[in-house]
Amino acid sequence: MAHHALVGTAGARAPRLGRPVGTAVTAVGGVLLLLPDGEPESGRGPSPLAHAAALALARPLARAGRPEGLVAHVLRYRGRGWNGTEARLAADARWAVSEVVRRYGDVPVCLAGRGMGGRAALRAAGHTAVNAVLALAPWLPEDDVAAAPEPVKQLAGRHVLIAHGTNDARTDPELSYRLAERAKKANRDTCRFEVHSDGHTLREHHAEVTALAVDFVLGALFGHPFSRPVADAFAAPPPLGLRMPLASGFGRALRR
Repeated sequence: MAHHALVGTAGARAPRLGRPVGTAVTAVGGVLLLLPDGEPESGRGPSPLAHAAALALARPLARAGRPEGLVAHVLRYRGRGWNGTEARLAADARWAVSEVVRRYGDVPVCLAGRGMGGRAALRAAGHTAVNAVLALAPWLPEDDVAAAPEPVKQLAGRHVLIAHGTNDARTDPELSYRLAERAKKANRDTCRFEVHSDGHTLREHHAEVTALAVDFVLGALFGHPFSRPVADAFAAPPPLGLRMPLASGFGRALRR
């Protein structure tokens, strides 16, 4: 399927990048592509609430990366459903990376998503322009002996950070741990943080999660030194580097 030919079932909808988030930069040094949450099965259009949540994460990241020329976009999917083997959200994410390359040229791309958007970010990481993936509370399918396991080979050569609340009732944190364990074998630059007592939206530790995302994106896209906890998480063997606790006050401790 040609990238420009992605349309909805009725031919009416197509994915779109929309305008950049925040203040314009003079020279683009990297692109952050935010992938909103979705649903396992749905024929409905994209969720305005999920888009708003992705926008709320995009703003502080765009602000932090502006001196480096970071541009952030929130993808508008064709619809909100993953829809089984269609994996529509991942297909839309791949289209979006190709559109970023068409628009901005050869710049590094970070895919960042929450829930079903986290799964789409992990799936679409095989695009050659992608060098980093941030998956927050990713929705992942239960292990099924009749189905192929969620792929991880496409993550090789990328920096990958997963963060998950231990009290998430919507997406099972144990499934993201198992995926991270398999991913670590294919790609040593994989780490995972556990946000203790937090739920799916990671609202209770919003400041720490945002600070973690900023630290990761600036390090993965622009070569900034990772904070000690992130560097330790990448370096530590499983399970330590995949069950790294996100400390309370994480962001405050990094400020000079």
